[in-house]
Amino acid sequence: MIGVIDYKVGNAPSVLNALSKINVAAKLVSHPEELRDLSGLILPGVGSAPAAMASLVELGFVPALEQLVFDQKLPFLGICVGMQVLFEHSEEGNTPCLGWIPGKVKRFPESVRVPQIGWNRLKFRGNHRLTEGIPEPAYFYFVNSFYVEPASDQVTIGTAEHGIDFCALAASDNIYAAQFHIEKSGAVGLAMLKNFAAIVGDAHVD
Repeated sequence: MIGVIDYKVGNAPSVLNALSKINVAAKLVSHPEELRDLSGLILPGVGSAPAAMASLVELGFVPALEQLVFDQKLPFLGICVGMQVLFEHSEEGNTPCLGWIPGKVKRFPESVRVPQIGWNRLKFRGNHRLTEGIPEPAYFYFVNSFYVEPASDQVTIGTAEHGIDFCALAASDNIYAAQFHIEKSGAVGLAMLKNFAAIVGDAHVD
């Protein structure tokens, strides 16, 4: 069973609906006590990093999530703002973030339109279970004014271009993160969610 974290500022129901389309067992999780008996986690996100972090802290999610992700090694997927808060610091509101992956979140340069809204090409780096079977070129749906800059280039498994090349897909041990909205990216998005479910292992996939 995959838990989709509903923390007031995400679009958890949309992610849950996408998982339902591919017959993956999942449920919304609105409180830390509901995190029991899960084998994978998804943190969606819309809006701002300050609001996302404030909500996660207010609802008491952070210690429970860290125990599951670092001690029990549950596969974890962050989406959009859910990706950005996994890093150490965001320029958006000068916000300290979770720090699960070394690196920072930066605003796109003034030379490009922000937010970036629409379909953009994702370029894969090497082979990874999260991108397995997805043909290139693959286009995913983005809505973002900020992007992550990992401290180590090794965590980047997919890049996109918006004025600059930036990390759009990352993997660090059992933590995975996508800047684009997987749940709004049509067939390729569903294929990536199916790959994540396969990583989780016990989610039912037809």
